Amino acid sequence: MVDWQNNRIASALAHENPTVMVEMSSGFACFGDTQFLPGYCVLLPKREVASLNDLTLAERSSFLTDMSCIGDAILATTDSIRINYDILGNTDAFLHAHIFPRYTWEIEARLKKPVWLYDASHWTDETYAYDDRQHGAIRTAIMNYLKGNA
Repeated sequence: MVDWQNNRIASALAHENPTVMVEMSSGFACFGDTQFLPGYCVLLPKREVASLNDLTLAERSSFLTDMSCIGDAILATTDSIRINYDILGNTDAFLHAHIFPRYTWEIEARLKKPVWLYDASHWTDETYAYDDRQHGAIRTAIMNYLKGNA
């Protein structure tokens, strides 16, 4: 058994990553561990590479298309006003895409800036952690949208 948090891609491939909602053509649509922006998702590729540039052009196209389809699902199932997409690899040095919904209820100054400028506690505080009772309906709606459109 793979420790899913230590290797999210391998655990997704082994069907042991509980954040996986849907397998897509390029990878796995996952619901975020933290939900301070409800509907936050991550796209993991089907093979571990360091960056987008390590994929073939066809794989890149598929990955970026899948990323945008997750954004479509979030927009269709939440009251978000836009989606922010991030492919960084600075902390976790493997390709993965963050898909962040943005909301009118965010502080205006914060809404105009990258999500990463939120206080670091938003990533670690249990207050913001995924909770099925609180976030399960959004997760299910996004998953169902992707299953119908994936």
